[in-house]
Amino acid sequence: MSAAEQVIHHVHPLPDSVPESEDLFAPPPRLRGEEGRPKPHIGPNFQSYLTEWKKTVGPDSDKWWAEKAVECLSWYTPFKTVRAGDFENGDVQWFPEGTLNASYNCLDRHFYKNPEKTAIIYEADEPSESREISYAELMRETCRVANVLRSWGVKKGDAVSVYLPMTWQAAAAFLACARVGAVHSAVFAGFSAESLRDRVNDCECKVLITTDEGRRGGKSIATKAIVDAALQSCPLVEHVLVLRRTGNKVPFTEGRDKWWDEECAKVPTYCPCEPMASEDPLFILYGVVHSTAGYLLGAYLTVKYVFDVHADDKFACMADVGWITGHTYIVYGPLANGVTTTVFESTPVYPTASRYWDFVDKWKATHLYTAPTAIRLLRRMGEEHVANHDLSSLRVLGSVGEPINPEAWHWYNDFAGKKQCAIVDTYWMTETGSIVVTPLPGAISTKPGSATFPFFGMDVDIIDPQTGKVLEGNDVEGVLVAKKPWPSLARTVFKDHKRYLETYMKPYPGYFFFGDGAARDYDGYIWIKGRVDGDVSGHRLSTAEVESALILHKGVAETAVVGSHDDITGQAVFAFVTMKPEFDFKATKEVDLNKELAIQVRKVIGPFAAPKKIYLVNDLPKTRSGKIMRRILRKIVAGEGDQLGDLSSIADPTVVEDIKAKVAAGPAK
Repeated sequence: MSAAEQVIHHVHPLPDSVPESEDLFAPPPRLRGEEGRPKPHIGPNFQSYLTEWKKTVGPDSDKWWAEKAVECLSWYTPFKTVRAGDFENGDVQWFPEGTLNASYNCLDRHFYKNPEKTAIIYEADEPSESREISYAELMRETCRVANVLRSWGVKKGDAVSVYLPMTWQAAAAFLACARVGAVHSAVFAGFSAESLRDRVNDCECKVLITTDEGRRGGKSIATKAIVDAALQSCPLVEHVLVLRRTGNKVPFTEGRDKWWDEECAKVPTYCPCEPMASEDPLFILYGVVHSTAGYLLGAYLTVKYVFDVHADDKFACMADVGWITGHTYIVYGPLANGVTTTVFESTPVYPTASRYWDFVDKWKATHLYTAPTAIRLLRRMGEEHVANHDLSSLRVLGSVGEPINPEAWHWYNDFAGKKQCAIVDTYWMTETGSIVVTPLPGAISTKPGSATFPFFGMDVDIIDPQTGKVLEGNDVEGVLVAKKPWPSLARTVFKDHKRYLETYMKPYPGYFFFGDGAARDYDGYIWIKGRVDGDVSGHRLSTAEVESALILHKGVAETAVVGSHDDITGQAVFAFVTMKPEFDFKATKEVDLNKELAIQVRKVIGPFAAPKKIYLVNDLPKTRSGKIMRRILRKIVAGEGDQLGDLSSIADPTVVEDIKAKVAAGPAK
């Protein structure tokens, strides 16, 4: 019996034996809309999941993967080999002899079957500008852009930079590149000119796709101006395709810059697909290279099973296309399944804090997938913004980006899901391509804050970080590793395979190292503890563990914990804490509250985990999508506040200056 099977073997019977009154567990709910709907893909109990999971990791698992590859994807040339290669040599391959095209799998086969079906709900920054895009419209727009690229000499294997905000045409740009065999390299449209310049030059791009301006939160973003500044130092770029988003006048370089609509009007509305080998690269994202077939299959399967998606569903991932979550769960995963996806251009609080709920009510979305930070933000704004909205269409709520604290989980469940939705707290990262550890709706009972169990094909273990030995049984804590390759695993770091091996394969030979601490509790559930920052006074400690302890304080709204060098202990913990608006600590001296918070950590984890310093701040540095930028906090506490690098993706730059001043002054005494 494998280590993973031992873990699952010890789980208590689920879900029927778990009482609904037990706060620790949240059994699979009686999902909305069950009557008249297809049965869940996996269910109705934990044994259903376990039986299927064993098929995907056992000695005969090649059969399962071959069947799914044929069932889920359309191929030009069938594959003969399911998988080859290993972690040690960094030569992982899936379906190597097969050929296919990702754009065909996401568009053509659905277009031919049902052209007028909605492919994308485009939720524009201004609600009145929102609309639906059919598979026919997306297909034709994609083909036009593909033909423009071909007319500019873009061919199979060439890299194309995509610097687009959250417009629906971003999906067309990705799929146009895939259609002609080009490798798209997306850059988050909040990044600075310097960051864009570096990524364009790294990939040696001759073509860049962008827009005149972006829109977000009622404001215009000077996207084209940023591009122009970047391209001053990008000598290889010959063509810039510019989408008219706002129509405002922007700088334009004659000969190089071309308007999207004008160029598309010159070319046909159909473009044949380039057959691609399974292992041909599909895209590069911040240096990480993903293959075509393996990645696409991982995206397809996780959308289908993790979210229990069916044909008529309306899937809403609220991430940005410039990150891996947007690649997998806005573009490739939902469209490969032929369902309706969402491009959400705005913010959770524009024009009001009801924006998410207005969206769900209007479009009758069935799935909502967002970050814990956004959930905590909406919780702070108050449940009155959720009230008076018809959210009955929702069946599955997802969480992504970082471990979700139980308090936010319960709010999400109670107010967004009305205790009638499945909640999937998903763990994965850019390098994994798709979800790694997750509940499955209707099959796995959840525990708020736990990612629960490995997805199909994920044979994971928890090992001792010092010895590298597998920690057997339950009630253990160490670092998370994978024992076997899975299809959507990134294949390399662009032009630096040595770094790829040293980062993920070399730390624990024979395993893939995720870089996160993890625990397996008494019931076999996996809890992600966050990035492993090193030893603190001889103890391996992760940031999420300390954050979870702090968030238990009745007055704490959000926390961010980082590790930094300490002359005495080697590593020390520094905590940044924001308080709830209604929590009045003016009557209490700040120094007393700091002591209270330190005691909280000592009681929950132990004296060794108490932060060296706790800073009470008004806000935390976050990206525009709401993710806390802990690297900035690490730099500040390390005395490198003048070396913060690119800050263009921060939602509110003034927060950084406030924190720098706070750290310079030191905690209250």
